[in-house]
Amino acid sequence: MDKVNLSEKFNLFQDHWNPRIVGEVNDCYLKAVKFKGDFVWHHHDQEDEMFMVIKGSFVMKLEDGDVQLNEGEFIVIPRGVEHMPVADEEVEVLLIEPKTTLNTGNLKNERTVEVLQQI
Repeated sequence: MDKVNLSEKFNLFQDHWNPRIVGEVNDCYLKAVKFKGDFVWHHHDQEDEMFMVIKGSFVMKLEDGDVQLNEGEFIVIPRGVEHMPVADEEVEVLLIEPKTTLNTGNLKNERTVEVLQQI
């Protein structure tokens, strides 16, 4: 059992919207990802997702209103809920989601990451 330093993990990459596996809990991955700009509207038919802000802030756009998330805050997006993360400035986020979760959910496009790197 090794401890994980999230700051060190985030320093290992610079790109945006490309989650990396930093740990596992039961049937879930813990993923480090950097956001900047707009993602895509999408949903996940089978999986809930948790987004926890480690550094910075972003807005989670939802059909019924936007939610501002700051450092130390998190949101759980239930399965089936359309959402789109938007970050004006770079933000570091820890995702906790089932191993089967595809980053673009019900869509496949140029931002889809089908094979995740473990760091």
